Amino acid sequence: MAAKVALVTGASSGIGEATALELKSRGFVVYGVARRVDRMRHLTKSGIKVLSMDVTDDDSMQAAVDAIVSEAGSIDVLVNNAGYGSYGAVEDVPMEEARAQFEVNVFGAVRLVQLVLPHMRLRRSGTIVNITSMGGKIHTPLGAWYHGTKFALEAISDCLRMELQPFGIDVVVIEPGGIKTEWAGIAADKLRETSGHGAYAVQANAMAQSMVGEASVKRQSPPQLIADTIAQAVTAAKPKTRYAVGFGAKPMIFMRSILSDRGFDGMMRTATGISKALKARSA
Repeated sequence: MAAKVALVTGASSGIGEATALELKSRGFVVYGVARRVDRMRHLTKSGIKVLSMDVTDDDSMQAAVDAIVSEAGSIDVLVNNAGYGSYGAVEDVPMEEARAQFEVNVFGAVRLVQLVLPHMRLRRSGTIVNITSMGGKIHTPLGAWYHGTKFALEAISDCLRMELQPFGIDVVVIEPGGIKTEWAGIAADKLRETSGHGAYAVQANAMAQSMVGEASVKRQSPPQLIADTIAQAVTAAKPKTRYAVGFGAKPMIFMRSILSDRGFDGMMRTATGISKALKARSA
């Protein structure tokens, strides 16, 4: 039986890199894609094929998919992992940045789904893995646009799952918790840049510190945990529709399900240090 072909986005670091390596170790033909090929050179030593792709550029996505199908004959697994966290108060975040967040985290992922589906339908098999977040089920302070993208991708995945069931194609959602990647640092920097000096500065600086503080970093799970979960899903005869894994994912999603809206708001303000910071300012 021919080896299955997997396309992994955001493969230059973190979850994407770990997933590409894990799938390769399990016998998949793996194509790792990202904007910067130079950051993926090391993956070629493990037999991973690397291609340049910008998920905000339609021509780039089309060219990569065409190249993979031409060379490998099919795409059996798509792992939509590329994404970033844009944090800041709704009042502060420029609409250009809000649109950019959706372009990368939602529209890029969905466009890739559109591009691979004709090949999967032809074979009446395939697995689409969308990396959302526990942030697709919960909310955190100053993360409106980021959470908006993850909530959106959760809903799109649910609809897509029903559409594709008659064609034998599975749709899987992975909901990571806190993971040791570049994500938290990038999100914290954007938060400070956007809201760290105005009306929301107290909240923004407390939230940013909670993202990158030593206590948070120590508890984060390794990217390999997510890679193992993805590998488990794409090799299962009947994968789960959702996998909540990594630090805090299951407990936080559970707490959101049992607390009232305001009760969860209060818990998050306390957990992120915002309540303490606001009290200190007013003292």
